Amino acid sequence: MGSPSSSQERSENQSGTGSISSAHEKITHDTTHRQLKERHVQLIGIGGTIGTALFVAIGRGLALGGPASLFLGFTLWSTVVLSEMVSYLPISSPFIRFAGRFVDDAFGVATGYNFFIFEAMMVPFEIVASTFILNFWPGVTTVHPAIIISAIIILYGCANLFTVKWYGEAEFWMALGKVVLIIGLLLFTFITMLGANPLHDRFGFRYWKDPGAFAEFYHTGSLGRFMGFLACFIQASFTIAGPDYVSMAAGETENPRKTLPRAFNGVFFRLTAFFVLGSLAVGVLVPYNSQELVDIYLKGKSLAGAAGSPYVLAMQRLQIGVLPHIVNALVFTSALSAGNSYVFCASRCLFGLALEGKAPRVFRRTNKFGVPIYCVFLVLAFSLLAFLAVSAGSAVVLNWFIGLVTSAQLLNYAVCSFTYIRFYQACKAQGIDRKGLPFCGIWQPYTAYYALFLTFVMTFVGGFFVFLPGFWSVPTFLFSYTMPFMFPVVFIVWKLVKGTKWVRSEDADLVEGLDEIEAYEAAYKETPSGLERFQEKVIGGAKRRIQRVVGRKHEESN
Repeated sequence: MGSPSSSQERSENQSGTGSISSAHEKITHDTTHRQLKERHVQLIGIGGTIGTALFVAIGRGLALGGPASLFLGFTLWSTVVLSEMVSYLPISSPFIRFAGRFVDDAFGVATGYNFFIFEAMMVPFEIVASTFILNFWPGVTTVHPAIIISAIIILYGCANLFTVKWYGEAEFWMALGKVVLIIGLLLFTFITMLGANPLHDRFGFRYWKDPGAFAEFYHTGSLGRFMGFLACFIQASFTIAGPDYVSMAAGETENPRKTLPRAFNGVFFRLTAFFVLGSLAVGVLVPYNSQELVDIYLKGKSLAGAAGSPYVLAMQRLQIGVLPHIVNALVFTSALSAGNSYVFCASRCLFGLALEGKAPRVFRRTNKFGVPIYCVFLVLAFSLLAFLAVSAGSAVVLNWFIGLVTSAQLLNYAVCSFTYIRFYQACKAQGIDRKGLPFCGIWQPYTAYYALFLTFVMTFVGGFFVFLPGFWSVPTFLFSYTMPFMFPVVFIVWKLVKGTKWVRSEDADLVEGLDEIEAYEAAYKETPSGLERFQEKVIGGAKRRIQRVVGRKHEESN
């Protein structure tokens, strides 16, 4: 949205449209601390979305649809990715609170609880994934899973209960490991496909020809290939995320209106490259009819952790000895990092709801470090579901959770797109020029309509397998479609109980909180990095000494 640069200019913009009143009561001030630097925010977006889904579970899409379907599915879904609103008004839980301010207060409540459940349920999923990954090493299997789970929960608590700088640093280094891993795996693919492997096998794109580029799923012929592509498209919709994680850090980012636009752009291009090239790489390395892939993803046989990764399967096929262990260790780090991001995002989501009076008051409280401590405690309580892994059948239960969070994530993107459309309309109605925004998206609002259509449709298509003959499962159906049906229920109940009104574009609150942001920017002094301090001390000091010597010689000559 086009942000006027001063309070006076805002008043002038509002004079032609009437006074703007808040659609909701402001409950309390945001007491979190802005301590996340740009490097933290950049890698939070990457760390939150690159996890076991990209390194391990991507094999399911390959087995169902083949390499071409996988590549096309990931490429198309990468085009469906919120930065304009958040860059303009970087507050805690931004897109959740924007849903209430620009659409309807009840819409914001439904959005908030949908996102909270989605993020909170992903924490135990990543913890259990971490235990499976560790089982790759035989010696670890002697350790009781409950001990490993407890250690990971404590680790998440330490990273999230103290100053946000600790979280930022922990996430920075763990996410950096993911970046190294995905770049290394892409290089591994390129090098080995050209014949630089122990077997001297120059396989290139062999598997795109034999067994083929498109796999048939459930049906034969063109319909079967389309079903395979649809399975890959669904896999991509579960795997690809990112900008929402950056937005959740908006309220704790240093100099946010300069930092966030760069972070959104950087995360978008990096993730697009990682996901699209990653989907291409696995299709090059492993044939979709590989017996290992068929056993794991079509027959349901269990191979622990990264042993189910197409990359590790390729390394084993090429008889590479040590590298699978290195990859497994980095995949474990990626799972830890993703879980850490989910704890952060879920707690900030609940904190944002509490600030708006839509969650109990206790969740507004922060500790001396500015961390919403009770929000973190509740999210860590959800992580106790990971102990289901100790009992038989826990993997099945967690697969149900995956169905739930996939539909919740798709619904979340649909909400973001619709909220942006309302934001765009409010800017237009109130005479605000979007070109004055810290970040102004291109091809709007058409790209928002495109994203809204695809995400809304995929919310209901995501669980279509359950309707195929022979695939019906009551638990799978319930977990796949619980959130799409719960969302309107929460919306209607809150609307009836609270009597909320649909926000007109002319009345949408585009300014609440902006004065605080502008006051922060006016007082903000950028802290130089360690490298900059070193350069100033060494280079700047030498430069000043030279200037003093030249000055003395000039005085002597005079």
